[in-house]
Amino acid sequence: MISVNRNWARQALTTGLLFVLSQSCLAAVDIEKKITQHIDKSLADSASLLEKTVNINSGTMNFDGVKKVGALYQAEFDAMGFETQWVDGEEFNRAGHLVASFGSTGPKILMIGHLDTVFAKDDAFQNYKRIDDNHVAGPGITDMKGGDVIIIAALKALKELDLLDKVSVKVVMTGDEESSGSPLSLSKKALIDAAIWADIALGFEDADGDIKTAVVARRGSIGWQLDVTGKPAHSSQIFTDTIGYGAIFEVARILNTFREELAGVGNITFNPGLIAGGTEVTVQPENSIVQGFGKTNVVAKEVTVKGGIRTLTPEELTKAKNLMQDIATRSLPHTSATLTLEEGYPPMAPTEQNYALLKMYSDVSESLGYGPVEPVNPRNAGAADISFAADYVDMAIDGLGLMGEGGHTKDEIADMTSFAQNIHKAAVLIYRLGENGASMGE
Repeated sequence: MISVNRNWARQALTTGLLFVLSQSCLAAVDIEKKITQHIDKSLADSASLLEKTVNINSGTMNFDGVKKVGALYQAEFDAMGFETQWVDGEEFNRAGHLVASFGSTGPKILMIGHLDTVFAKDDAFQNYKRIDDNHVAGPGITDMKGGDVIIIAALKALKELDLLDKVSVKVVMTGDEESSGSPLSLSKKALIDAAIWADIALGFEDADGDIKTAVVARRGSIGWQLDVTGKPAHSSQIFTDTIGYGAIFEVARILNTFREELAGVGNITFNPGLIAGGTEVTVQPENSIVQGFGKTNVVAKEVTVKGGIRTLTPEELTKAKNLMQDIATRSLPHTSATLTLEEGYPPMAPTEQNYALLKMYSDVSESLGYGPVEPVNPRNAGAADISFAADYVDMAIDGLGLMGEGGHTKDEIADMTSFAQNIHKAAVLIYRLGENGASMGE
């Protein structure tokens, strides 16, 4: 991890980020009770904001929808007295990002959300729909408009209670988490700049959907494309010295060797998700379409495969890249292969500091009567924007958002019993971070 070595973070880690309950802390307990009560009084307004934004389609490429959701959230931050900015996304072919900032003292906290969803403008799944007293369906309700509203509700409660002056907060809600703009150096610049500024990063994704867990580590995710060529000929000549094995047998060899040499190695996984081959292959990257034309009596000339790699640490990613490139070069006769590795999400490696921050979050949860919070198994949580921030801050956790199930599907359903709980926990965590910073002389 690239540590910024700020005095607050070093001292906080040394003390284990423990909020020790003593006689002098009784007033703090009363304050925390006021925080949760204030949140509960405003819970209907928070739920209304959630419903309103879920009902706005904000599929990543629906720029107007993403901007509309951003404008609603921006108005909330403006009303709180935050400095807000809309970062236009034209340079990286996306709608843009919302950035909101408050304060100049105490620990610097980055809170991360995103405005976009996976559901396109013409998708049939468009509306907020109550299932029962505790469950609501809706596109992006857990991934992650629920998390966005939790950020707003927690900060609003602290601001209205005059409890936000001991921390500095920067909120970044990106408009391209589900499908990153290109180049990443531009599309993730606002997020990375905020992370360079911050001491701590808090992500409000729903992680594995279990309120009893949070994320201290996420596997990174990058794409790859394998292009293989063979020598076309009548199929009767396959396996001969002059024709060789053709492109399809070479792809089969490469993919199977990937499996044999990488499956089960650490936390590395790879997935070939799309393939086409034959006499001719055409690729439409903007639509994720690969098409092949060929005949059964012709040795295949071309194959294209598109897939992804997920790793937990930079070392695992380097290992996977090097091994896959080596495998691709072990060509069968009269074939050749080119493996292209794309940009993507870096790993968020587990660190001692991340576990310390999780311990403080778990202590908050227990003190509020919600029980302990354990780390998510990295295999159960996908890539997320916090991965771009984690290497620049001293400590980071994610998965603090609205819990539920069925993310990225038409069965996306939020467990609304987690809504108030996670607003409570986020607000009290920020309050305690400020109190710790103040007690350490920041």
